[in-house]
Amino acid sequence: MSLSNADAQKRAAAMQAVKLVEDGMTLGLGTGSTAAWFVTLLGERVQDGLRVRGVPTSETTAALARQCGIEVIGLDQVGFETGGRIDLCVDGVDEVDGQNRAIKGGGGALLREKIVAAGSDRVVYIADASKRVETLGAFSLPVEVIPFAVAFVSSRIAALGCGPVLRQTADSAEFRTDENNVVLDCPFAVIDDPESLAAELALIPGVVEHGLFLGMIDEMLFG
Repeated sequence: MSLSNADAQKRAAAMQAVKLVEDGMTLGLGTGSTAAWFVTLLGERVQDGLRVRGVPTSETTAALARQCGIEVIGLDQVGFETGGRIDLCVDGVDEVDGQNRAIKGGGGALLREKIVAAGSDRVVYIADASKRVETLGAFSLPVEVIPFAVAFVSSRIAALGCGPVLRQTADSAEFRTDENNVVLDCPFAVIDDPESLAAELALIPGVVEHGLFLGMIDEMLFG
C-alpha cells in the first residue's frame, strides 16, 4: 500500500504511541484520521495477544475498535468511583504549538475527547509535522453548542473577533455531534492568548465545550 507523505507520518507517530501500550491497560481512543491509525495498529497487537480495553471518544472510533478486535467499554465502566483509571489516552490534533497547547475537534468529537483526556493518567497526542504551528488559530476553532443557543452564541463569539460558521455535512445537512449538539467553526486566524479565549468561551451560556486543549497534553509524538 502506497501512502501519502502525511499518512506515512501519521502512521509512524501512531506506531510510536502503540509501543507505549502495556498489557492490561485501559486506553482512551481518540477520533480522526491519525487516531484511526493508532486504533488499527493497536488492533494488530491485540490479535497477537495484547489484552486492553478501550474507551472510544466517538461512535466512529467505537465501530473501528470493535472491527479491530479491541474490547470497547463506556466511560461509566472505567470505575472511577472505585479507583478505576484510564491509563493512557492517545489522540490526534488539528494544531499544536510549542507549549503543547492544541486545537482539536475537526472530527466533531471535542467534548468526549476532552472528557476522556481529563480522566486519563497520561495523555499522548500524535500528529504529522504539518500540525505543528508557532501560533494557534489557522485551523478554525470548533465550539460545540446546544442547538437552541446557536444564534445567541454566534453573536457572542462574533464580538470576540471572528465570524462563526455553522458546520455542515458533505451533503449540506446540519452537522450533529454524538451528543446531538451542533458545532460552530470559528476562524480566529491568530489566537495570541489561548487561555484568555478559553475562559471567555467557557462563560458563554449555551457553549457545551470548545476545542482549545490547554495544559492537557503530557507528550506529543510527530511522525
